[in-house]
Amino acid sequence: MATTTSDYYEVLGVERSASPEDIQRAYRKLARKYHPDVNSEPGAEDTFKRVNEANEVLSDAGMRARYDKFSPQFGDDWRKVPEDYSPGATPFGGGSGFGPGGDGGFFADGAFGGQRVYFSGGGPGFSRGGSPGDGSEASFEDLLGGLFGGFSGAASAAGADIEAELELSVEDAYTGGRRSLTMQTPSGARTIDVNIPAGVLDGQRIRLAGQGGEGEPRGDLYLLVRLAPHPRYRVSGRDVTVELPVTPWDATLGAKAPVETPGGRVEVKVPAGSSSGRRLRLRGRGLPNPRGAAGDLYAEVKIVTPQRLTSEQRAAWEALAALYTPSDEAAA
Repeated sequence: MATTTSDYYEVLGVERSASPEDIQRAYRKLARKYHPDVNSEPGAEDTFKRVNEANEVLSDAGMRARYDKFSPQFGDDWRKVPEDYSPGATPFGGGSGFGPGGDGGFFADGAFGGQRVYFSGGGPGFSRGGSPGDGSEASFEDLLGGLFGGFSGAASAAGADIEAELELSVEDAYTGGRRSLTMQTPSGARTIDVNIPAGVLDGQRIRLAGQGGEGEPRGDLYLLVRLAPHPRYRVSGRDVTVELPVTPWDATLGAKAPVETPGGRVEVKVPAGSSSGRRLRLRGRGLPNPRGAAGDLYAEVKIVTPQRLTSEQRAAWEALAALYTPSDEAAA
């Protein structure tokens, strides 16, 4: 049965004290069970993605430590909490704009082009209850000013960490490389150079230290990677599926056919007697993995029939049809 839990330990079915070996064993077992190639049960593909996500986090010692530290309090927002988070800070958060949230810092949704922003620390003029304190009251503008320039009339505050979405094509995710991005901020446009690692996955985050909100020290910028829908490729984890058009005679007799991959065109052997929907595996031709084996590419056979026939071609097909009977298939 597919799982909908958001707790990574529950997704893998292990205790929070599980060893790295226990996590890997659980991951391999679940990955085999829920892989789309072997499980067509509704929700299985979503569970497979959650299993991959849980493994990515819990297999990385640093990410697992952050998850263990912040997820019990912040849930799915654990990634957005900065390392210098103080449990004594005043919380703001919630839906669009500002409102009460978990115990720590200020959150703002919907601000600055839909980015999710974390304000580290309570700032002057705010009491623990989230209302202006007895001292000088901070206005909404004061609070926004703290993101990129510190609160007016106070000592320089630490800059805010900012999260923004970065949409990439499958090809860009495959090759990685340096990109220049322009961000709109309250103080104007800012161009940032980003080094995108080859094989970055949908949902992964790229940290740009010191590129967040202004302050002392300056905050970090986190880019949340989203893979754009592609007309040719379907991506699941690091595996990529692409359609392979094949003529009826090549599918029947077998042939070598070119197939486009994110890394360029390669040749694949189509076995004789292939039908539409047959998946041909090209090991290691999926998305690269900087810390292990690359994903695989699956060429999915799609038999394409001729749309226009000459009189000679039609006669040849009719002759072939006359030679073939369903009993031939049964006898084989």
